[in-house]
Amino acid sequence: MADPMNTETRSLAENADSIDETHRLIASNKVEGTHVYNHDGENIGSIYNFMVDKHSGKVSYAVMSFGGFLGLGERYHPLPWDTLTFDPDLGGYIVNVTREQLDQAPSYAPDEDPWQDPGYGRNVYGYYGVPYV
Repeated sequence: MADPMNTETRSLAENADSIDETHRLIASNKVEGTHVYNHDGENIGSIYNFMVDKHSGKVSYAVMSFGGFLGLGERYHPLPWDTLTFDPDLGGYIVNVTREQLDQAPSYAPDEDPWQDPGYGRNVYGYYGVPYV
């Protein structure tokens, strides 16, 4: 019996120029730029990119762009992927965090690289109360 995930993945790969979303899969270019909302429905940012674990192949973080105007003062907030839930009615992701919590959350400016610190990811997970994986 054929594995439906392999068939779906193969279909995506064969038609990479024309297919960017299936029932279970979505291309990274469709995730980037997607709005992020809090539970009150307030738009709190958008997905800038996401970080994939090189060994497991799983998405570990969605990096949300927050604040700033025309690129000035913008901050990037890594969110553990498991904290996000896609809401088809909103066409975006919901995360249980307020703007005030984001102000205190681990973040970095475009010219900073906190990922050089091996404990940074653990701190991000800890801030959001998610077990570090």
